[in-house]
Amino acid sequence: MVPALRQWFNKKFTKDSYVVYLNKLKSRYPNAIEFRLAETPVFVDKAFTEKMLSTCESIIDVILQPNFNTLTQSAVPTGLKVQHENKHSDFIAFDFGICEDEIGELEPQLVEMQGFPSLFAYQLWHDEVTRKHFNIPNNYSSYLSGLNKESYIELLKEIILDGQPTENCILLELFPENQKTKIDFYFTKEYIGIESVCLTELILEGKNLFYYKEGRRIQVKRIFNRIVFDELLLQSDAIQEKGKILFEDLDVEWVPHPNWFYKISKYTLPFIKHKYVPETTFLDDVKDIPVNLEDYVLKPLFSFAGQGVVIDLKQEDLDNIEDKHNWILQRKVKYAQVIITPEEPAKAEIRIFYFWPKGAERPIPTNNLARISKGKMIGVRYNADKEWVGGTIAYFEK
Repeated sequence: MVPALRQWFNKKFTKDSYVVYLNKLKSRYPNAIEFRLAETPVFVDKAFTEKMLSTCESIIDVILQPNFNTLTQSAVPTGLKVQHENKHSDFIAFDFGICEDEIGELEPQLVEMQGFPSLFAYQLWHDEVTRKHFNIPNNYSSYLSGLNKESYIELLKEIILDGQPTENCILLELFPENQKTKIDFYFTKEYIGIESVCLTELILEGKNLFYYKEGRRIQVKRIFNRIVFDELLLQSDAIQEKGKILFEDLDVEWVPHPNWFYKISKYTLPFIKHKYVPETTFLDDVKDIPVNLEDYVLKPLFSFAGQGVVIDLKQEDLDNIEDKHNWILQRKVKYAQVIITPEEPAKAEIRIFYFWPKGAERPIPTNNLARISKGKMIGVRYNADKEWVGGTIAYFEK
């Protein structure tokens, strides 16, 4: 992305220094990081950053349209709609692939977006360790909108707590100790002060929810939601039955409200027309099947972590889809092998975090994470036994 910085970084890199780096990243909460960490950050120049942010702003314009709720009225799957939806998602994440256009120039392409949290807390630690260990130049920052660690934490705390005592706010997840993202839960408690609570630990009395902490029963006033509701459908009958309490008329506030996970998602992509958003169509709206199916990918609307995506698309794949209204056909983007490594070059995605401050007209960009891949897709199962791949962070030129 920034050739001079890439040459500088690669020249000074050693495998021994990488081991030291990993040990430091894992030192605060040993055995809590269960995903591969890449050997390098991603360096991004001003021009590319601006292309991503301007695309995000255009998408936010769509979300702010008066008819957005009408467009997305069918976005939430039957049986998963939660009551008391608020006016907007407190958090939005935009995933961009670093791609090449027709003439080989770099451009961002939106891969996915979600009205849902990401590794908001862990990335603070990731930046702190990476910046110190690799001596990242001062004119590059992982933060956006002029934020730094202190102001970022303050904003995150304001949005999650909204003035409530920390013990009345919880991070809600399904079996948080078993989640691969649990490192973020630990740092959320460190920076924000709230406990991670499993769905199975909630107690319903009337409209009120409670949980136990150190033998005390405490009322839940705000839920920082980390449950992907699709996962509820994969649980045992007993867990699914417990999950029904979340769809009751509860006296709690959600941050973000679960309905936004679906309303700002793959479901929204067909409504967005932008140079840096690949052409996307609901499968049941496709009138003429493209003859060049190799230039498209097929994605289920209601899945996560890339599950169910068909990359090498064939006519029989389309013929086998019965519920076409639950799938999208998306033009394939050409990832650039832009990260030069000691072996083969790698591809990368950048996730931009947007936070919506209370009372603000729009959300603002705040921070990021990045992922590096040498496989067909970004993800662990596509990068087995490879190096210079995995989770990392992007540094934007100021």
